[in-house]
Amino acid sequence: MTSLNSTPAKCAGEIVTVDGLASLANRYDAILCDVWGVLIDGAAHFPRAAAALKTFRAQGGSVALITNASRPSEEVRGQLSRLGVPDDCYDDLVSAGELTLREIVARKGQACCHLGPPRDRGLFETAGRLLGAPLRLVEPEAADYVVCTGLVDEDHETPEDYDARLHLLRDRALPMLCANPDIVVGVGDRLYWCAGALAQRYEAMGGETHMFGKPHPPIYRAALQRLTELHGPIPRERVLAIGDGADTDLAGAGRVGLDCLFITQGVHRDELYGAKETLDLGALDILLVRAKTTPVALAREVVW
Repeated sequence: MTSLNSTPAKCAGEIVTVDGLASLANRYDAILCDVWGVLIDGAAHFPRAAAALKTFRAQGGSVALITNASRPSEEVRGQLSRLGVPDDCYDDLVSAGELTLREIVARKGQACCHLGPPRDRGLFETAGRLLGAPLRLVEPEAADYVVCTGLVDEDHETPEDYDARLHLLRDRALPMLCANPDIVVGVGDRLYWCAGALAQRYEAMGGETHMFGKPHPPIYRAALQRLTELHGPIPRERVLAIGDGADTDLAGAGRVGLDCLFITQGVHRDELYGAKETLDLGALDILLVRAKTTPVALAREVVW
């Protein structure tokens, strides 16, 4: 095993590739771990990744899962459980949907327009329970703000199909709360467009957007605060972020000053490997430039 560099690498070829989390574990007291592409693929969980996180915890470390899922944290917990993720591989979980929920509750008395699939209505039902009355869900013409959770028909639609609706929202100057900043997500072997793709287009049109997940700092602050409440303060240099998204996980870790273990066989696997088994360092360099961050190490997947 090549020893870890003490200073950040400047290009892909200089970044250490580790065989497992054990190579890094003694440097960190806590892990902020991505979910999609690292722990699950939406259809099943990755047993070796769960086992690695469980081992890290057994050795005294703490783990918070941070996900751009647009659902409240408890709903995500339920989904993970159904996919077989063991409860003892993490201490707590923070979702972008949970932070969006807090903002919806803070806008008590305002009417909301939902842009997204019906399956995400649980977010608004939870908001109603917290508010003590059903949330007013209305059409754009009567709304005070918009909550975007994704494409209504993700199997057949693309972000371009929403331009007319987005122009209508922009013409009314409605702020958009984006409950999932991901552009795409992998489910099994397929990629689906996410809410972040619509928010990106809305912002390009001059619309006001509020982003609640990675790479934006609020989700990192919330996860670190939760681990502090559970285990006491953790120095920032003793926290490792793990993720597979250059624009979310890697860029987000860089924004908040955390080391990142970048997983190469996740959402970018086609770009980074194509039909080959070897990593394309040129393609990786492009992602690093885009993320404006260098990971402390690379790994194909999370294993101990």
